[in-house]
Amino acid sequence: MTTLSERISQSAFDDSRLRVVLLLDLYDGAQNQFLEVYEDLHKQVSSVPGHIRDELCQSIENPSQWLITSEWESAPRFLAWVNSEEHVASVQPLHGCVRDTRSLRFSVLRETGRDHGPGAAAAAFSSGPPVGSAFAPASADGPDRSRGRLQVAPRRGDGVVRHALTFTVKPGSEAVVAELLSGYASPQAQVDEHTRLRRTSLFMHGNRVVRAVEVEGDLLAALRHVALQPEVRALEEAINPYLEQDRDLSDPGSARTFFTRAALPAVHHVAAGGGEGAELERHALFYPAKKGCGTELARLLAAQDEAAVDDASSPIEASTVFQRDDIVVRLLDLRGPHDARPALTLGVEGGHKAAVLARLLDSAKDGVPTTHQEISRFLERSEMRLITDRRSPARA
Repeated sequence: MTTLSERISQSAFDDSRLRVVLLLDLYDGAQNQFLEVYEDLHKQVSSVPGHIRDELCQSIENPSQWLITSEWESAPRFLAWVNSEEHVASVQPLHGCVRDTRSLRFSVLRETGRDHGPGAAAAAFSSGPPVGSAFAPASADGPDRSRGRLQVAPRRGDGVVRHALTFTVKPGSEAVVAELLSGYASPQAQVDEHTRLRRTSLFMHGNRVVRAVEVEGDLLAALRHVALQPEVRALEEAINPYLEQDRDLSDPGSARTFFTRAALPAVHHVAAGGGEGAELERHALFYPAKKGCGTELARLLAAQDEAAVDDASSPIEASTVFQRDDIVVRLLDLRGPHDARPALTLGVEGGHKAAVLARLLDSAKDGVPTTHQEISRFLERSEMRLITDRRSPARA
C-alpha cells in the first residue's frame, strides 16, 4: 500500500525517474518549421546524459496544439540540461514558430498496465534508502539505470509553488539597488480565482540579488501577472542600468533569455507543517559551490534539513534549497535566533559535515570550520541581507 508522508515536502533528490511534459501552441502555418526545429532539437537532447526517450504528439481536437513528453533518469540530470547555456541556444529556434508553451515536471511514482505489473514495479525499488536521494550518493549500481527508479512514496504538498530568480548588479551599485528593491509598491496579489501571489522575499549577498516567490496555483500565470503590473515594470526599468547582464524587457527575446538565465529552481523543500506563525524569522544563506559541485552541495543541505524538521528541538520549521549550476541558496524559516545553533543553521551539524561542506564550497579558503566560533563566523559570511519580505493578506 502506498503511504503518504506527514511532512510537507518536495525534492529533486529521490533519484526517481522524471517525466517532463511540454505543451505547445503553434502559430498558424508554422507546423513545417516546427517539425524541422523539433528534429534538430531531438538529436541534441538524445545525446544528453540522463535522457531516456521522448514522444511528439499532436492534438486530435486542435492541430495547432502539440505535446512533447520526455523521460529522464532523474530530476538533477534534467535540471543540469535545462539550466545550461546549450539548452538556451537549442530552444531559441522554437520561439519563431511557437505562440505559447507550458512545461510540467513529474516524478514517476507508479506504473500499471501490461508491461508494468507488480514484478516490474518491485524491480524499481531497492531494500534501502533510494540511491541518489538526499540520504545517499548517486550510484550506477542496482536496477537498470536505463529505466530509472520510481518515487518511493508520495509526498504531502501545501498547494504552494516555490521559485527564485537571481542576478548580479554592478559592483558599487549595491546600496542603490537595495533601496530600489525595498521601496517598490507591491503588485496585486490575486491573479485569478485559482492563483495568488503568496509571499516575496528579496535578499542580497555582495552584488548578487535573490528574489524568492511563493505562489498558490499557477506559477507561470503569477509570473506573467507580476511582470505586467505597472509598479513592477517601473522597478525593473529602474534597476536596468545597474545590471551586469544587459536586458531589454520590451524585447520578448531579450526578456526570455534574461529570465531563463536568472531562474533558480527549488530543488528541495521540507516543512514540519506547523504553519507560518509570527514567531518565525526568515533567513537566507548563500553557498557558492566549486565548479561542478552544486548538486552535491544541495543534496548535503537537503539531507540536513530532512533530519532537522523531524527533530522537535530543532529551530528549523521549514527549509527550501534553490540550486542552479554552482549557485546554491538555502531559505530557512526559524524559531528563535539564527545563531543559537550555528552548525544546524549552516547545515553542518553532526558527523563530518563541516569538512564535506568545506570541500564543496568555492569560498571555503580558510579551511574546515570546527569550533563554535569558527562556524559562527562562517555562518555570518554566508548569511544574505534581507531587503524585503512581503506576505499577501490571507484569503477571506
